[in-house]
Amino acid sequence: MSYPPIHITFLGTGTSSGVPMVACDCAVCRSADTKDQRLRSSILIQSPGTTLVVDTGPDFRTQMLRKSVKKLDAVLLTHSHKDHIAGLDEVRAYNYFQKKPMELYATEATLNRVKMEFDYAFSDFRVPGIPSINLQYINERTAFTVGELQVEPISVWHMRMPVLGFRFGGFTYITDANRIDKASKEKIQGSKVLVLNALRHEPHISHFTLKEAVALADELEIPQVYFTHISHQMGFHREVETTLPQGRNLAFDGLEISL
Repeated sequence: MSYPPIHITFLGTGTSSGVPMVACDCAVCRSADTKDQRLRSSILIQSPGTTLVVDTGPDFRTQMLRKSVKKLDAVLLTHSHKDHIAGLDEVRAYNYFQKKPMELYATEATLNRVKMEFDYAFSDFRVPGIPSINLQYINERTAFTVGELQVEPISVWHMRMPVLGFRFGGFTYITDANRIDKASKEKIQGSKVLVLNALRHEPHISHFTLKEAVALADELEIPQVYFTHISHQMGFHREVETTLPQGRNLAFDGLEISL
């Protein structure tokens, strides 16, 4: 089955604190290189008929303005941590201009957290200006469609927390993981491009290190892999890039690829 052409924009490639980190005076946080300046992790997927974002972190408004996204059909959430959902209120601008609710896709656990964090959006008493959201429950074992795009959910582990990755044809996006089971690896295999989280060089309790992410990319035999969810502890973009093998690269805010 053919898959429509898609264009991917990295809206943010930073970890939960972003880069620069508030109150930090390290060399990376003071870097003038725009590739060292990272908003919270999110991507924009555009096909001829469908536009969606994966995750709406605290920088969502800035990211939509920076990319001048005038149309948004849906939001997909990987999980419920604040750095992935905190900007969801901003979909009310799309409610206003598109004259319809925003479609929000996530697991039941994530949507339950959304309903707690943004309880006013789901109240029976509707105040003008609050976001309007249609909740769409994802079964992690079942593919679903958003407009013309088929989406394959992929379950990964963020320490003990289940997190979703998503595959769109030949493109797979995984963030906030430190373990991926065999069945999920099989869903990733065959991708042309994989995005995978790589927090830093030192071990972390719930994220892949750069070395671990490179090893997983090689194990899965993906020809092109971009690393995201990067902290200031990773080092300078330009220096880390020189150490990586061919087909393994650090992503950066504003990077665009097409499949």
